[in-house]
Amino acid sequence: MANAYVQIGLAMFRTGILGYGGGPSIVPLIRYEAVTRFQWMKDEEFMEVLAIANTLPGPIATKLAGYLGYRLKGAGGAAVGVLAHIVPTCVAMVGLYSFIHFFSTSQVIKGMIAAVVPIVAVMLGVMAYEFGEKAIKGLGWAAGITFFVISFLLLQTFAVHPAIVIFLFLFYGAFHHKIKDKWNKGKKSLGKGEGV
Repeated sequence: MANAYVQIGLAMFRTGILGYGGGPSIVPLIRYEAVTRFQWMKDEEFMEVLAIANTLPGPIATKLAGYLGYRLKGAGGAAVGVLAHIVPTCVAMVGLYSFIHFFSTSQVIKGMIAAVVPIVAVMLGVMAYEFGEKAIKGLGWAAGITFFVISFLLLQTFAVHPAIVIFLFLFYGAFHHKIKDKWNKGKKSLGKGEGV
């Protein structure tokens, strides 16, 4: 894999330059590069990595860039991934800020910035739908909807920090299959008892 450095550099450069709107909007782009374009991992593994990365402090996109680079080429790959992701964006930010500051009263610039918002919303919506679909397949409809409602309430109503919510569900996920098996065995034994 001699060109792995080039692959990770190009992938993270693209995500850094095209990822308008901050970390969450970049995740679908990183997912496309890692899962679809270069096929470094399966979608299920990407979701696991994303869940773990969300529990750690710091920008999500930088953590993903570092992980993907490390997965491909160790510490050198991690450095290439992170630098390819953040350096072009930093340079672009300085240049763009200077441009926007110069034309700060322009309606064209305001329109350009406003036009990006729906694109980011659609990208996040598609990714959320696909992740939700996979969650339903893995957990079943009842558990999937229940966990969606619980996480919504924890995040929106009780303002629990997202990292805590993710950690709680990661903790539950570690025991999900054992709990499900016990539940199914209990239902079967109850059914046998009723049939006697």
